[in-house]
Amino acid sequence: MARRIGVLATHYIWTGVVDDLTLSGVRMYPEPGQPRVDLKVLHADELCERICERIAGLAAGGPIDSVGAGFPGIVREGVIHESPNLQQLKGADIRNKLSCALAAVGIQAPVTVLNHVNALAAGLAATRGGLERLIRVWYLGDGIGFGRYPHSGAPWEAGHSVVSLDPKERYCGCGGVGHLEGIMGNRAMRLRFLDMEPEEVFAEAKHGDTRAADFVKRWHRALAAATASMVHAEGPGRFYIAGPNADFVNLDMLGRYLIDMVKMSSLQGTFFEIVPTSHDLSLIGAAISSREIMAGG
Repeated sequence: MARRIGVLATHYIWTGVVDDLTLSGVRMYPEPGQPRVDLKVLHADELCERICERIAGLAAGGPIDSVGAGFPGIVREGVIHESPNLQQLKGADIRNKLSCALAAVGIQAPVTVLNHVNALAAGLAATRGGLERLIRVWYLGDGIGFGRYPHSGAPWEAGHSVVSLDPKERYCGCGGVGHLEGIMGNRAMRLRFLDMEPEEVFAEAKHGDTRAADFVKRWHRALAAATASMVHAEGPGRFYIAGPNADFVNLDMLGRYLIDMVKMSSLQGTFFEIVPTSHDLSLIGAAISSREIMAGG
């Protein structure tokens, strides 16, 4: 049976072996109990070295057929063109770096690099028997990610969808005006509420704070607006919501706002589902994606 390695590099480095859809040997860097390492300060070469060390440890259990690695940002043909969350990777040919580093330790396995939320979308599709249908995922955290399965060559930086025409909406980390991430992202919320953390904003809204409650409505309307744009471009369907801030989502409120924005009967029928944040799904999805690309899928 084919053994494939899934890799996820976000706040931590996660690696695991995928046999068919069974994930095993999951490793994390830094390991629990070790001092925290901010991946943002690691040089691209050092980051790849840390990943390859984990892969080499997993490879001791048998031959590796392929490696799939998920990174934040715009990824095309193994090159990370933009990565606001890991800025040192901008312009880096990560596929080549990983391939060379693995070859240096005797591992001759083809490497696939993809956006980390695309990996999550592939993991959802694979584990829910949906490899033949469209899977779309919003990832809510420090930034706003969007994943799609089947994969396409488009950037899909939907976290930077324009959802406001207010010229004062300049909170997005990329500098763009009116972006979804400029409303929903953690950085944006901290800039907007200098005296509160994001979780405190939502807690205060529940306790009746008018300013916080108005913002929570704006937060949900922004996600509904970005989703409505997707529906008008690609059609209706199920949108999954994942990430640490998925707990903030009020599905009833979000659904009502979406109904206000999508009125054509042929485009109705969109639903939201919150899925528990799981590195396992992303690791499976990254490994599955490496299998498909090897096969020409």
